[in-house]
Amino acid sequence: MLTLRIRPWEASDAVAVLEAFAEPVMQRQADAAVDTLRDAEAWVQRRQDQWHRQVAYSFAAVEGADGAALGGVTVGNIHAEHATGWISYWTASAARGRGVATHGCCALADWCFAELGLFRLELGHRTNNPASCRVAQAAGFAAEGVQRQKLAYDGMRYDVEMHARLATDPRPVAS
Repeated sequence: MLTLRIRPWEASDAVAVLEAFAEPVMQRQADAAVDTLRDAEAWVQRRQDQWHRQVAYSFAAVEGADGAALGGVTVGNIHAEHATGWISYWTASAARGRGVATHGCCALADWCFAELGLFRLELGHRTNNPASCRVAQAAGFAAEGVQRQKLAYDGMRYDVEMHARLATDPRPVAS
């Protein structure tokens, strides 16, 4: 049985971050290039700095008590007046299909509602990414519509499906 939990990023996670971001599709998930161990260490440090400044809260999704990071979940774009936040998530290629992202999103949502007092959490994914849609739905995020041609990558425009979960929504079975 898979025993997953989330915890704040630690300096020791840099190797797992470097391995995860070595995959070309993951490079869009990074706010800067993660090509070296030093880059990965800086990536982890930025997550810790954001937490300290209370602008975003990022967690590593890990297996067991001492497991390596299998992915990550973040809440950012927090708007205190409206009690909203934006969720993002990613999973290392070796951990995909094991429920890591779904568990991470569920655990993060629970944390956001309980610890930050947020009411509405939002996320979006490219419509050509059905795996990300399955994660959102399994984590209790209801689809709310499509934003046409919102993102541009490599000269192509992509539609984005928006999802949201409210503090008053039923807790998904996946949590």
